[in-house]
Amino acid sequence: MKPLRILLADDHDLLRRGVRTLVEAQAGWEVCAEAVTGREAVEKAKVAKPDIVVMDLSMPELNGLEATRQIRKLLPEVEVLILTLHDSDQLVPEMLDAGARGYLLKSDSERELVVAIQALRRHKSYFTSRVTEMLLQGYLKPPGEEEKASKRGGVLTAREREILQLLAEGKSSKEVATSLNISVKTAETHRANIMRKLNLHSMSALVRYAVRNKIIEP
Repeated sequence: MKPLRILLADDHDLLRRGVRTLVEAQAGWEVCAEAVTGREAVEKAKVAKPDIVVMDLSMPELNGLEATRQIRKLLPEVEVLILTLHDSDQLVPEMLDAGARGYLLKSDSERELVVAIQALRRHKSYFTSRVTEMLLQGYLKPPGEEEKASKRGGVLTAREREILQLLAEGKSSKEVATSLNISVKTAETHRANIMRKLNLHSMSALVRYAVRNKIIEP
């Protein structure tokens, strides 16, 4: 049987090394690449073509949800396991919509990480009991006003979501243009469209939106 190839995407070196040690202790498993930003995760996935990506949710430059969307679009056979500190019930359906098949909290046991990867290897979903409970509650309860407001982000294009994160991280329109290899005018147009679509009127409001929706960490 060919080895199970796993890409690790997390900007915390200590946690990434811990997961790597756990993965390499399993017979027939190997870490084929590591990434410290969401954009790097997408690029390395294109080259390494892993079987499974273990993805942190809060990643610089491109968050875990957007990186997952791009990887699944480029490589639909690749399974993605979200490994995160966040236990927001709003994030679980968003993670499913992005194409991830598993969701674990970093507080879960190492044994559950192994079991989750084994499930994804068989193209099966895996959630801990806490996440399953959040998922059920999220579908059963009516959405609150804040949740309704956060859904405005769904009208953004993939490029606009990328730019939203870069702006919320403090980058100027010129820096965004350089990072994405687009013109400054195009970056400014995207910025204006994002503010209009989300009904935001200042950069501080945009940053608060990004923090509230776990696009960036405070």
